[in-house]
Amino acid sequence: MPDFMGLMKQAAQLQTKMQEMQNELEQIEVEGVAGGGLVSVKLSAKGEMKGMSIDASLLKADEKEIVEDLVVAAHADARRKADEVMQEKMKSLSGGLALPPGLKLF
Repeated sequence: MPDFMGLMKQAAQLQTKMQEMQNELEQIEVEGVAGGGLVSVKLSAKGEMKGMSIDASLLKADEKEIVEDLVVAAHADARRKADEVMQEKMKSLSGGLALPPGLKLF
């Protein structure tokens, strides 16, 4: 029975560390850019959009589709960076073991 109790203690510690990591990821911000910096998007490392910036030179009616494409590209860039931060945090939590591709824990 002592092995089971040790396993339960480890599981509780892991759960505490996961919650701490979740809180930390909410505070970390990444920025994605597109169009040579004309559009930028800020996300938390958990993927929540925190802000966006669009250069005034893009705010013309005939450039609407370009702006929309750049916002999508900047968001994708920020999301990729957020995923990288999350993977690094998970590696440190899991003792260096990488998560299998596509495995999302939150």
